[in-house]
Amino acid sequence: MINNLLEFLTYENIYLLANWGVLPFWLLLIILPNHFITKFFVQSIIAPLLLASAYCFIAYNIFLEGNIFDGFELYYGLDELYSMFSNEAFLLIFWLHFLAISLFVGSWVARDSQKYFVPRFFVFICLLITYFTGPVGLLFYWLIRIFFSKKISFND
Repeated sequence: MINNLLEFLTYENIYLLANWGVLPFWLLLIILPNHFITKFFVQSIIAPLLLASAYCFIAYNIFLEGNIFDGFELYYGLDELYSMFSNEAFLLIFWLHFLAISLFVGSWVARDSQKYFVPRFFVFICLLITYFTGPVGLLFYWLIRIFFSKKISFND
């Protein structure tokens, strides 16, 4: 049974599972931001834990392959970054990283918008932008939040 599971967990399948797997969390954030189901599944450790387990599995596979530092010249320049992302495992790890962080940001936006009574229409737009572009959605939310909180705050 474990062998069948390991055969199923190819990088392509993990990518598809992660991409389709985060959609229910995002839909809960957008449609039912105040519901206890959203608070339990999205605004808890469950979603990051699922993405982190895939992250650890891939990191373990990279370790087993023996090329954990192969092509890991992240800070040397764009060419080195490009060559690092040519490795399927490293690309998938960074994609999982992006999915986890953007879901975290979306969850924060949904919680924070309740605190400042930001209308759901604006939150909906910001969550959609956050889903597709991550930090740009956070920037849009912050600009909208200024009007509803009646202050500019860089730390909250």
